[in-house]
Amino acid sequence: MTKREDTIQMSVGGLTLDPVTKTPIVILKDTENKLNLPIWIGLLEATAMATEIEGIKMARPMTHDLLKNILGEVGCSVESIEITELKENTYYALVHISLAGRQLMIDSRPSDAIALALRTKSPIYVAKAVLEASSVLQQNEEGKEAAVENVSNVSKEKWAEILEKMSPEDFKYKQ
Repeated sequence: MTKREDTIQMSVGGLTLDPVTKTPIVILKDTENKLNLPIWIGLLEATAMATEIEGIKMARPMTHDLLKNILGEVGCSVESIEITELKENTYYALVHISLAGRQLMIDSRPSDAIALALRTKSPIYVAKAVLEASSVLQQNEEGKEAAVENVSNVSKEKWAEILEKMSPEDFKYKQ
């Protein structure tokens, strides 16, 4: 577990599609809108996030709703989720839960952890080391533009162009 001072609180800024692969991407953003962290996710997890973001209620509980319901019924609360590592282009996450006075950390895919955090209104933290490794900082602390590294076979210049042109409508999930 990363110390809290070594993390940055972020929230879901929206969902979009990779312009090349058409794979869903969840965009995490910091509270000051200076940092973005795109994480490529599966279609099912993107749908789970989109339904929660848009307030769409399904007739029956979907997987992340089921997980939230089970945790609630057994007296467990989700304290936070944390994106902890980026290794070989794979992100890792932990779900921090509290159960009967015990603090537990459960390994998770970031997409599942984020979908659960949305449902439980739990804070999302990202390790600063993950943000540095991802090299997708829009601005560094001095407010200057930072370089965007090659992501998903898209050139630095292309990603910079994509990120600069994004508007809130681009974050709407399209099925």
